[in-house]
Amino acid sequence: MNSKEIREKFLKFFEDKGHTIVPSSSLVPEDPSVLLTTAGMQQFKSYYGELDPDKTIHSNLGKPVGKNAVSIQKSFRTSDIDEVGDESHLTFFEMMGNFSFGGYFKEKAIELAHEFLTKELGLKISYVTVFEGNNSIGVPEDKDSAAIWQKIDPSIRIEKQGMEDVFWGPTGNSGPCGPTTEVYFENAQGQDVETWNLVFNEYFYPGSREELLSGVSEKKLEKLKTPGVDTGMGLERIMMAVQNTKNIFETDLFTVPFPNLIEGVDVKSYRIIADHLRGSVFLIADGVKVSNKGAGYILRRLIRRTIVQAKTVSLPAEALEVLFNNAIDFYGGFYKGLLDQKNNILSIFLEEQKRFNKTLDVGLKEFLKKYPELEAQFIEPGKPLKVHQANKISGEDAFYFHQTYGFTLDTIRDLARRGLHEIDIDEKAFEEAFKKHQEISRAGIERKFGGHGLLLDTGELKAADEEELKKVTRLHTATHMLQAALRQVLGPEVHQMGSDITAERLRFDFTFPRKVTPEEISSVEDLINQKIKEDLTVNIIEVPIEEAKASGALTVERAKYAPMVKVYSIENFSKEVCGGPHVAHTGEVVNFKITKEEASSAGVRRIRAQVAD
Repeated sequence: MNSKEIREKFLKFFEDKGHTIVPSSSLVPEDPSVLLTTAGMQQFKSYYGELDPDKTIHSNLGKPVGKNAVSIQKSFRTSDIDEVGDESHLTFFEMMGNFSFGGYFKEKAIELAHEFLTKELGLKISYVTVFEGNNSIGVPEDKDSAAIWQKIDPSIRIEKQGMEDVFWGPTGNSGPCGPTTEVYFENAQGQDVETWNLVFNEYFYPGSREELLSGVSEKKLEKLKTPGVDTGMGLERIMMAVQNTKNIFETDLFTVPFPNLIEGVDVKSYRIIADHLRGSVFLIADGVKVSNKGAGYILRRLIRRTIVQAKTVSLPAEALEVLFNNAIDFYGGFYKGLLDQKNNILSIFLEEQKRFNKTLDVGLKEFLKKYPELEAQFIEPGKPLKVHQANKISGEDAFYFHQTYGFTLDTIRDLARRGLHEIDIDEKAFEEAFKKHQEISRAGIERKFGGHGLLLDTGELKAADEEELKKVTRLHTATHMLQAALRQVLGPEVHQMGSDITAERLRFDFTFPRKVTPEEISSVEDLINQKIKEDLTVNIIEVPIEEAKASGALTVERAKYAPMVKVYSIENFSKEVCGGPHVAHTGEVVNFKITKEEASSAGVRRIRAQVAD
């Protein structure tokens, strides 16, 4: 059976057993306590014992459910990102589950699971687990579940486990929780894999799972008036059992949409690319936009890590586009909304790919100059090597590439990795360099003034405390964007003649022979806000002043520069010689508004502007 047939069989089985089929809720949950949807029960969280059992229960689409429901939920767990590449970890996955809100409890739940697995799928259970009990929180051993399993199959092996393994929840800051029983199968390598987890929500805890497990919280578990059932079976894992594969990446969920398009792609890179592309498709489809915070940051991290992995194994950009299309088409066979949004999903991916490739190509050249031993990996993937004889990238170098090219530690680690040979980064030294940079200077020019309390006074920027420093930093980057936008709208005759920035506003003087029209002002604002929306990376590099000028970096007329200068660039939009400080991404500017345009002197105009949260 293929994965589509398994999904359909699962839903049909439980529908025939009196369950309402509920569509998957969005990966972006309504529950503010979690970043992304991590389980099928999240849309039903409030119904477990907290409401009148006779009250009508509704699905995420507002339709009545009844007391029993079944769903296949799109799920995403950020905690596993760093583990992706092995045989079992994923970010995005599909969780098949059945739920009961007072309709039935342990006996019926276990009976249904056993029937579906052994009769519908024809599988042989390896063993099951039950909760061993925990006196410190007042929850006894789950003897009921053990007895039910033995009644169904006297030969079944039962193992007792503790809180970490077979006691689920709560999610977020509080919620339902309870003991679980898990079902294991043997994969093609002879390894036992946990596949289906049946959760019996008997309790409510008014705190987080961390507090519950700590054993020191004064908060107490409360018995639910109406206990419920919440089960979850990962589609990827059950497919291993059904298709008798060694790992999840050998199931049709990956082999069909992600065929290996190039010889020599190492296993870990292939798995990361496949997982991250799949996750990106579903995040974009559920409305997540690339950004530098929240779910948008997760999406950016997935796409950019995919691009880096492709670069290290010489997989061309066009191949990534083919794989991305494959994922939309394959999963669109069940999730029809993917096909409806295909053009939009693809365009967002391609836009981020194009944007990041520019930064990556420039930074990669510099990276390979610093670590020439690594150049072989882009010619001969998989060959073991040593980096600087120590198999480690220094924290100082990692920070330089982070600050200059926006490379995350993920990016640096992936660029340095050779097949399954990991190259370490001195992360402690990196953190120390980052902290020192924050404390001393965001761009190396902060100065303390004892008499009047100024934290920063460069003549151009003024800030009295850390909060004001954040504001002037945003305004300073906005000033660079303003000059770039003015030159695009008004022409290359625009040159900076001076500026002054406080925590409230920026003032920018520039050469121009006439009054700027309202239409031109509007065009400048729109262009800047578009670049803010694109959340472009702000890069910094230190070069000789003559090299900076030759590269096209703008300078201020009559200003005196040191032999070595810093050049701040905003991808292909702006490039200036400057001392700083600046934000890391244009999205931090948030919103730009010109408040006034006026004459400053003969042939010089002045603009005042603000940024807003």
